[in-house]
Amino acid sequence: MRRQLDPKRQQREATTAEQTRAALVQAALKLFGRQGFDGTSTREIAAEAKANIGSIAYHFGGKEGLRAAAADFIVDTIQGVAGQALGGTQAVAPLDPEAARAQLFAALERMVGFVVASPHAGEIVQFVLRELSHPTAALDRIYAGVFEPMHLRLCQIWEQATGEPAESEATKLTVFTMIGQVIYFRIGREAVMRRMGWREIGEAEAAKVMAVAADNLKAMLATRDPVARKESKS
Repeated sequence: MRRQLDPKRQQREATTAEQTRAALVQAALKLFGRQGFDGTSTREIAAEAKANIGSIAYHFGGKEGLRAAAADFIVDTIQGVAGQALGGTQAVAPLDPEAARAQLFAALERMVGFVVASPHAGEIVQFVLRELSHPTAALDRIYAGVFEPMHLRLCQIWEQATGEPAESEATKLTVFTMIGQVIYFRIGREAVMRRMGWREIGEAEAAKVMAVAADNLKAMLATRDPVARKESKS
């Protein structure tokens, strides 16, 4: 007669396995970003995650599969952050100019809150920068899951806010500029803290960054006011 497994035991084992998997992804994200893929051994990852080295092959099939899982974690994380500010990364019902502008400021605030102030953002940005400098299939996953859809959505909102075509070169570059100014405060974090005399960049410092970024966005929008442009042509 086949022995039935205790449901509670099964649940505990499943929870432990999921915790191990999550710890390995976090360890890979940290070490791949800091040391690079080739410069990181599976033994180092297992030690960082406090897991058995064999669990990497068990859960991910190997080091390459773990890199793909780290990329998927980044996609899921940023989609969650972006979704709250953009109403998802897919096209939704059109907004009137005022509502679209408000959504741009909301998106900017979410970006600053996560990229500048969140401790977890540092490891994500380091990982992505590594991939951007030496592209692999992991970057393809991040681009398809985050970069392209988020940029497309911001461009659509920009069109609704200003009347400029979403797919125009000017709109694409403007949106990249809006994102880029926020990213700098993460990749140039140490230089910013030294120059500003800050010991850290927490919520208070991020609020100051947001104030300046918001002024920059206001200035960009002011030159593209569709009402003002119509009046100037009449």
